[in-house]
Amino acid sequence: MTTPLPTGFRVVLDPDTKHLRDDLWFGGSPARVLRLTAAGRRAWRELAEGPVITPGGGTLARRLTDTGFAHPVPPEPTGPPDLTFVVPVLDRPGPLARCLASLSQKHPLLVVDDGSKDPQAIAKIATAHGAELVRRDENGGPAAARNTALHHVTTDLVAFVDSDCTAPGDWADALAAHFSDPLLAAIAPRVRALARNTTAGRYTKAAGSLDLGDRPARVAPRTRTSYVPTAALVARRAALQEIGGFDPDLRVGEDVDLGWRLHAAGYRVRYAPDVHVGHHEPETWRALLGRRAKYGTSAAPLARRHPGNLAPLALHPWPALTVAALLARRPLLAAGGFTGAVLSMLETLKKNDIPTEGVVRAMGTAVHQTWLGAGRYGTQYAAPVLAALLVPRGWGRRAAVASLVLGPPLTAWAERRPELDPVRYTAAALADDIAYGAGVWAGCLTHRTAAPVRPEIVWRPLRVDRKEKRGPA
Repeated sequence: MTTPLPTGFRVVLDPDTKHLRDDLWFGGSPARVLRLTAAGRRAWRELAEGPVITPGGGTLARRLTDTGFAHPVPPEPTGPPDLTFVVPVLDRPGPLARCLASLSQKHPLLVVDDGSKDPQAIAKIATAHGAELVRRDENGGPAAARNTALHHVTTDLVAFVDSDCTAPGDWADALAAHFSDPLLAAIAPRVRALARNTTAGRYTKAAGSLDLGDRPARVAPRTRTSYVPTAALVARRAALQEIGGFDPDLRVGEDVDLGWRLHAAGYRVRYAPDVHVGHHEPETWRALLGRRAKYGTSAAPLARRHPGNLAPLALHPWPALTVAALLARRPLLAAGGFTGAVLSMLETLKKNDIPTEGVVRAMGTAVHQTWLGAGRYGTQYAAPVLAALLVPRGWGRRAAVASLVLGPPLTAWAERRPELDPVRYTAAALADDIAYGAGVWAGCLTHRTAAPVRPEIVWRPLRVDRKEKRGPA
């Protein structure tokens, strides 16, 4: 049985949520159609006017926030949270001092020195900022350091902050308000890049890998926001202890693994971009691309630990056929593929008594997204192949390959309008993708698996939630 969202919570609809009819909504992540019963419509009237006050309202609120149709807004806290800041560090005394100086002094501070070469420097800074210090004699990585902290923390909540972060204000208190939901295990703020005004710095500010954007989300595998970084994270200590904490065998990707294990245990993990934390980024291209390659190496061990959670490219058959035909300059086949996409969706909608307006436009969007996805996949995992295809004569083939390579970064540039011209932004994005892909391939070779680079075919064009006999939805 679903645990309702507690009394006092409000919900705000996601911008992508659309009311097709009074009883029929479209939205969520993954996208689906949600059908409300009469009880569900009554529960929605409660939520539209104010906070949860009845079990029915709480059950619908849980359903909407779990599926991505809406996002929870917690009630005002009645007092300060029971929270400890934890900062793991390896060397870097300067960034550590900057990080500790930014943190609120209202809560205890715990620094975990993960085998720094100059432990006296770390101890001096921790003492200067009133922080408790725990020393690990051998470096075990960020997961091991955080697990060490969990053995020393006694508060209900723990706020992990990396030493290269600047986190001023009451950001942790704001996130802690969400823990009045008993199912919430962890919540992350938006991590904004702090970098110098260089080409690398401007690119990172526009497309930093730790910045997940401005849209709130439930964090779960195979959704729009499948993970959150632990550069800054507030978590329920008991929930972390229940699943055994972080996996110390993972030097990279331990944050993704943690979120997925919490999800598998029935907990909720959320992303709250209305709260910001700054993260100091690498200052050179070598450091930036090296970090991206390192991140890529985590894909293989994650795929082994969580089969089915990691799909680099999901293809729907009809849009995929349309894109392939367009790239091959087969207009009749492309038209047939697009017609098949439209007819398949019309059949699904009519079968489920769903309005069919806008199907052609929606399938056009699906084709566009498939093209962008295929282009980025090719750049990340098959860049040498795409480069080889540019060599043979024939402007048609070259144009098709160029559209795959250049389409995704130019589309991102047009949407983000970063402080970089399109040429430099495109070059940076391509280098970023290639570096990450190289790391993924290296991990695949090390762990002897092709799962992180294997696309999947999605046969069902749209998920439709059936009407339930009981409950509000």
